[in-house]
Amino acid sequence: MIKILFVCHGNICRSTMAESVMTHMAVQHGLSNAIQIASAATSREEIGNPPHHGTVRKLREVGIPVIPHRAVQMTRKDYEIYDYIIGMDEWNIRNMQRITGGDPEGKYYKLLEFAGSDRDIADPWYTGNFDETYEDIVEGCSAFIDKIKKQSN
Repeated sequence: MIKILFVCHGNICRSTMAESVMTHMAVQHGLSNAIQIASAATSREEIGNPPHHGTVRKLREVGIPVIPHRAVQMTRKDYEIYDYIIGMDEWNIRNMQRITGGDPEGKYYKLLEFAGSDRDIADPWYTGNFDETYEDIVEGCSAFIDKIKKQSN
């Protein structure tokens, strides 16, 4: 089983959207028994809060079920548990490094790296643009699904 943790600043917008999108794609591609997906925050600001209403609205608009979720903070222990720890932007990666003390096993990625891009996924908390965030997350998750499918063949 491949264990994936999506990480963003507050765990209510981007990482929860990625968790729901990836879970939906895993079902569509018959991989739901091959991967385990979760999400977390690098900060404590939103701990216990549900997904942002903009994330929920966008996912409902495109017909993707929203994973029941309350924001949690990433911990040092997560590094031992997950195979892929995927941040949404460079700032997330720096904070992930701080939380776990580094990335000696090379588990950290920015989501769009799987699509061959070094771009950050903009935080809709600040931009208000959940459509753009969704499109970028779909691009990264689709490329990641392709990677998993190639590994399992």
